[in-house]
Formats: sequence, C-alpha cells, structure tokens
Amino acid sequence: MDKQLQRELTKWLKSQSKLAKPWLMLSVGMGFLSGLLLVAQAGLLAYILQQLVIEQTDKHQLVPYFIGLVLTVALRAACSWGREVAGYRCGEEIRLHIRTLIINRLHQLGPAFIKGRPAGSWASLILEQVEEMQDFFARYIPQMALSVLIPLVILIAVFPLNWAAGLIFLITAPLVPLFMALVGIGAADASRRNFTAMQRLSGHFYDRLQGLATLRLFDRAEAEAENLHDAADVLRKRTMEVLRLAFLSSAVLEFFTAISIALVAVYFGFSFIGELNFGHYGVPITLFTGFFILLLAPEFYQPLRDLGTFYHAKAQAIGAAESIVTFLNTEADNMSHGDQPLNTPETIAIRLREVNVLSPQGQVLAGPLSFDLNAHQQVALVGPSGAGKTSLLNALLGFLPYEGSIVINGTELRELDPVQWRQAISWVGQNPLLIHGSIKDNIVLGNPQATDAQIRQVAEQAFAHEFIEHLARGYDHPVGDRSAGLSVGQAQRLALARALLQNGSFWLLDEPTASLDANSERLVQQSLNQATQGQTALMISHRLDQLAGMDTVLVMENGQIVQQGHFSQISQEGLLADMLSHTDKRDLDA
Repeated sequence: MDKQLQRELTKWLKSQSKLAKPWLMLSVGMGFLSGLLLVAQAGLLAYILQQLVIEQTDKHQLVPYFIGLVLTVALRAACSWGREVAGYRCGEEIRLHIRTLIINRLHQLGPAFIKGRPAGSWASLILEQVEEMQDFFARYIPQMALSVLIPLVILIAVFPLNWAAGLIFLITAPLVPLFMALVGIGAADASRRNFTAMQRLSGHFYDRLQGLATLRLFDRAEAEAENLHDAADVLRKRTMEVLRLAFLSSAVLEFFTAISIALVAVYFGFSFIGELNFGHYGVPITLFTGFFILLLAPEFYQPLRDLGTFYHAKAQAIGAAESIVTFLNTEADNMSHGDQPLNTPETIAIRLREVNVLSPQGQVLAGPLSFDLNAHQQVALVGPSGAGKTSLLNALLGFLPYEGSIVINGTELRELDPVQWRQAISWVGQNPLLIHGSIKDNIVLGNPQATDAQIRQVAEQAFAHEFIEHLARGYDHPVGDRSAGLSVGQAQRLALARALLQNGSFWLLDEPTASLDANSERLVQQSLNQATQGQTALMISHRLDQLAGMDTVLVMENGQIVQQGHFSQISQEGLLADMLSHTDKRDLDA
C-alpha cells in the first residue's frame, strides 16, 4: 500500500475517534490511573520485602501495608475493567457511525449502483470490515497515549532512585516501536488483501446460494463448489499471511523486551556483588531499590508491547478502511442531490431533452432521448429487451446519473429534493420485493401513518384482501425474505396496495403484470386502470394488446426513441408493427 494512502487512511480513522471522545478519554484515564497504582503496588511490595528480609520487622507491624497492597490490586482490577468497558463503548459508537455513513451512501447512490456488486460483498463491507475496526478504536488509540504516559510515570519513579536503570529504560524503549514499525510495514497490505479475498468469497457464496436450485438443475453444483473451494483457499492463504505477520510482530517485541529486562537484572546483579559501582547517586543499592525497579521493568515495556500487539489491529483497520473510504468517496456524476421543492406535486408533467442515461461508471446506457409526459397523460414504453427502458425509469427515479435535461414541473430533476420527488411517485415493478415482517408492515411502507381502514381499503382495491382474509393471522401474517410464503401474484397485489396507499401523482410501472397468471394479471391490470385514471403514468408494457388504450406510445430500440405517437398512428409500420406481427404469429401458433 502506498505510504501516502496509508497516512491518509490513518488520519481518517483517527478523525472518526473524535465522535466518541468522552469514552476515549475515560479509557485513557482509567489506564493512566492503573499505571499510577502499578507504581504504588511495586513500591508496597518492595517495601514489605525490605522490611521482612533486611530490617527483620515483625509482620504484624506491616498489616497496614498488606491491606494497602490488597486495595491497590483491587483498584487496578477495577481500573482495568473500567478501561475495557470504556474502550468497547468507544469502538461501538464509532462503528455505528461508520455503518450509518455506509448505509446513507448506499441510499444516495441507489439500487442501480448496488446491483453492480454481489450482495455478499456489501454484507462483508458493512459487517466484517467495520467490525475489524473495533480493536483499533477500543484498544490501539487509547494504548498510543498510555504507551507514553505509563513509561513516563515509571521513569519519574525510577530516576531519583537509580539513574543507570532509568538510562537503560530510556535507551532500550525506542527499540520496541522501531522494530514494531518495521515488521508492521507489510501488515496493512496483507490485511487489505485478506479483506479483498473475504469480499470475493462472500459475494461468490451468497450469489451461488441464491441460485442453488438453478445450479442443481443444470448439474453445475459440483463445478461451483470447486470455484468456492478455490476462493476459500485464497482467503485461507491471505489469512495465514496476516497471522504470520502478527506472530512475527509478537516474537520481535518479546525478544527485545526480554533483552532490555535482562540488562536491568544483570546491572543490579553485578551491583549487589560489588562489580558495578555507578548509577546510585553515592547511596548503596538496597533490596528495596533493586526489587522495586525490577518489578517495574516488565511493566515499563508492557504498554509498548501492548501497542505492538494492537498495531496488528491498526493494520487490520487500515486494510478495512481502504475499501470503506473508497466507497464513501464514490461519486456518481449528475445524480439528483438538490433541495428544491416540487412545484404542484398533485400534478406531474415531465419534459426530457437530449437525455443520455449513464451507468454509475459513466457509460451511456440509453439516449439521446427527447419526449414529453404531459399532466394526466397515460404513456406506454415498449421495445425489445435491452432497449434501455428500465435504465430510463431508473434515471427518472434518480437512481442513475444522466446528461441533458429532465424537467419536472418546471424544475430540473438534479435540483429537486429527491425525497419529495419520490414521495410523489407510486411505483410498481415486475419483481415485487416484500420485506421481512407482516403483510401490514409491507403495505404501510407506502404510508407509515395509515389507519387500519385505509390499509383495508387499498388492499381491497388491489384485490389483495380476498386472499389476506383467508390467512390464519390476516394482516399480521408473517412474510419471509423475498416474499417467502406467498405466490408471485399475491406479492404483486401487495406491492400494488403499497403503491395505492402512497397515493402518488405520478405512476411509474415497470411491467407490473409480467410474471402473473391470467387471473392475477386481470385483477392487477383492473386495479391499475382505476388507480391511474386522471394521473400521469409511464408504464413499461409487454402486453401490446393494451396499447390502444394509452394516450401515447413510445417505442425504444438500442437506447433511443424510434417511434412515438398514438397507437393508431404508429402501429402500421416500423418496429411496433414488427413487434405486433410477431405477437400475432405467436398467438396463432398457440
């Protein structure tokens, strides 16, 4: 990973920590108090040992010191507990914030952008990668402060007693972070590769899981299992690479820490036998001094060792942050992000001039397109598969960027408040999506404040009430993920009831009867005819026999409008005539 990029990602991560500053300060404060108690604990132990071994003091006289030692240990344990809790709360708040940023960005970019990547990769981004930042915020950032504060406190306690031991501490301390940084250079790259492999495996697995029935029917289950095995093997190798670096980092830290502590021990050992005679300010070295400093020696390096251990958490967080920051910085040009109110939302008129619909990556999907949707006009949009019909609808919904001009009631779509614009739209697609919940929950998506009477009314208008009342729990009947437990026709009628409850002034219909049986199609079409009466409507239709009742028919081919006008005017020649002739031939063959 480029060092400049790594610095930028680290800066972004640290900027997020400001959101939970009180918890962060509490975590550092608890750690610092624990460091002070540690010095007191070492002092009490050294004093008790000095009095018992050298001074031959009666142990009953040392009872207050023993009590103080027990209290000190208990207080250190309480501080450690408080530090863990504060650190967890700090990480929790920041993770929630980052997930909110991701979800808000997904909401802004829209479904057309989301469909460009496997669903599993989005799950990995929002769940696993954000979760990997917990230790960075809960442990690494507080430890950065403690790795300076606690050694400083210990140096202040050691130097007045023995400057030689303090000097050893001071000289050897930088070796730990130095070699920690050297080992950690490749850790961020390894973590980034690991997350990339995890995203690939997550997306691959989720997509194959959805299409398992199709894979089995075409006898491709074993072949896809091999592909999953290969993706899992790549993830295994990337994970082992990260673990190797983590273990190497720990081994290096332990090695240099052990050498440093050994130097202190050797110094005091030779001083006690009279081979070394410096560092004690002319005062003989006592058992208290030697034991006190030796007790503090491991603790002096412990914050630095902990920082080295948590440095792996930093590498993981940087690896995870790269794709998150890249996603958060993703810009889809010409998307609708305005704040202008919609004029006269009860009546919708739309004008398109030289519109090119673009993919999130900037490729032209359809266009140039120029036509008008007048108020109260019923317009049908037809054409062969891949002509760009759905792309046009996504542009009108604000889910795809565009070039040119789309004017809604006199205001450019880019300048409109997208929330208010979508509130004016009643949308029904060809693949109804019902959320996990009850039937009532799915209907009230169109208007959360709707009463039970209003819900029943729209259900009756959509011909959904007739099957809902036969369910054991009625409107409280649970609906599984992806409409589980309901037929396609029933799900489509619920989607229609939802659109009716929203009561938009512009109906946008994407082949709403494409997957229905004859009876369901008749009922849904009848309800749609009633709902769109007197409203502006644009409908993609595969039923050419219904075009005669539309005010205008737009015929698309290769991303452009090749015919437009009333059905009677354009049905005798051109692409529409060819489509009608093929439809008639299929009807005769049937």
